[in-house]
Amino acid sequence: MSGRISIIGLGPGNALQITPQATQALANVTDLVGYGPYVQRVNAPAHVVRHVSDNREELARARHALEMAEAGRHVGVVSGGDAGVFGMASAVFEAVQNGPASWRTLDIQVVPGVSAVMAAAARLGAPLGGDFCVISLSDNLKPWLVVLRRLQLAAEAGFVIALYNPRSHARPWQLADALEHLRHYLPDSVPVAFARAIGRPDEAVKIAQLAEADAAWADMSTLVLIGCTASHLIDRPGGQLPWFYTSRKVEAD
Repeated sequence: MSGRISIIGLGPGNALQITPQATQALANVTDLVGYGPYVQRVNAPAHVVRHVSDNREELARARHALEMAEAGRHVGVVSGGDAGVFGMASAVFEAVQNGPASWRTLDIQVVPGVSAVMAAAARLGAPLGGDFCVISLSDNLKPWLVVLRRLQLAAEAGFVIALYNPRSHARPWQLADALEHLRHYLPDSVPVAFARAIGRPDEAVKIAQLAEADAAWADMSTLVLIGCTASHLIDRPGGQLPWFYTSRKVEAD
């Protein structure tokens, strides 16, 4: 088959954070498939056909891309950040696993991108200097009790926790519940960063201790980073935000 799929991470939104490999892949596609804001972000030639779908239609979007590739198109399936981190790569491979055997013969390439957690960490200092984990607060595809259990275990294990999908109009309460849950397992003084739209014109960063962290500071464009006992803030002069870093050294219990 001559068709092909490139699953491309577009980075967190700053044009400077799109990788050369992603740019090269985008230059060769005949079709773009993805959630509307991500598809519109791509500066593509007029001949490229854009296929826009809603945020909760990942599997249908993946199947559409596979059908077009089977017909000989070179389809770019785009995600914000890295396509393999809560992005479209998993949906495409799930569709392949449960679809026609012919889809397994397609040329499918995953093109990595700068993830939101890496962009936020770089903006803050070095909060991921030690062990860390990434958890989505969306309970659309998993029970909320599973989310809470994972948060508890990560906190008890001493991981820095990065929270994706923290809060939206459809899910307004989960972040507040998660922060309250974590207060049972972490010291009140642990630093928490709210990093919104990093690298974009509407970027905003707020840092507080866990005891004071307010879920209202986040929306769907925010990544929330919760430190551990090895995390520290370094004060800076002139009203600048402190540097947030996590020590590489951990003392034995």
